[in-house]
Amino acid sequence: MDRTVADLNIAHFKKLLSTEVDPVRRQTIERLLAEEEAKLAQALAAKQNGSGKD
Repeated sequence: MDRTVADLNIAHFKKLLSTEVDPVRRQTIERLLAEEEAKLAQALAAKQNGSGKD
Protein backbone atom coordinates (compact mmCIF):
# COMPACT_ATOMS: atom_id res chain seq x y z
CA MET A 1 0.00 0.00 0.00
CA ASP A 2 1.25 3.46 -0.80
CA ARG A 3 1.42 5.40 2.47
CA THR A 4 0.95 8.69 0.66
CA VAL A 5 -2.37 7.54 -0.78
CA ALA A 6 -3.54 6.33 2.62
CA ASP A 7 -2.52 9.62 4.26
CA LEU A 8 -4.36 11.58 1.57
CA ASN A 9 -7.48 9.44 1.95
CA ILE A 10 -7.45 9.89 5.72
CA ALA A 11 -7.06 13.66 5.39
CA HIS A 12 -9.88 13.72 2.83
CA PHE A 13 -12.27 11.78 5.06
CA LYS A 14 -11.45 14.01 8.03
CA LYS A 15 -12.15 17.09 5.93
CA LEU A 16 -15.47 15.65 4.81
CA LEU A 17 -16.42 14.96 8.42
CA SER A 18 -15.69 18.54 9.39
CA THR A 19 -18.50 19.78 7.16
CA GLU A 20 -20.93 16.86 6.81
CA VAL A 21 -24.11 17.17 8.87
CA ASP A 22 -26.21 14.30 7.52
CA PRO A 23 -25.98 11.46 10.09
CA VAL A 24 -26.13 8.67 7.51
CA ARG A 25 -23.38 10.20 5.38
CA ARG A 26 -21.28 10.91 8.49
CA GLN A 27 -21.59 7.27 9.53
CA THR A 28 -20.42 6.14 6.09
CA ILE A 29 -17.47 8.55 6.13
CA GLU A 30 -16.53 7.48 9.66
CA ARG A 31 -16.56 3.83 8.59
CA LEU A 32 -14.39 4.59 5.56
CA LEU A 33 -12.00 6.60 7.72
CA ALA A 34 -11.71 3.79 10.26
CA GLU A 35 -11.08 1.24 7.50
CA GLU A 36 -8.36 3.39 5.93
CA GLU A 37 -6.68 4.00 9.28
CA ALA A 38 -6.74 0.25 10.00
CA LYS A 39 -5.22 -0.52 6.58
CA LEU A 40 -2.48 2.02 7.18
CA ALA A 41 -1.74 0.69 10.65
CA GLN A 42 -1.57 -2.86 9.32
CA ALA A 43 0.76 -1.84 6.50
CA LEU A 44 3.03 0.07 8.87
CA ALA A 45 3.16 -2.87 11.28
CA ALA A 46 4.02 -5.25 8.44
CA LYS A 47 6.75 -2.90 7.25
CA GLN A 48 8.12 -2.60 10.78
CA ASN A 49 8.27 -6.39 11.02
CA GLY A 50 10.14 -6.53 7.73
CA SER A 51 7.41 -8.31 5.79
CA GLY A 52 5.76 -5.34 4.11
CA LYS A 53 6.35 -3.33 0.97
CA ASP A 54 6.48 0.46 0.59
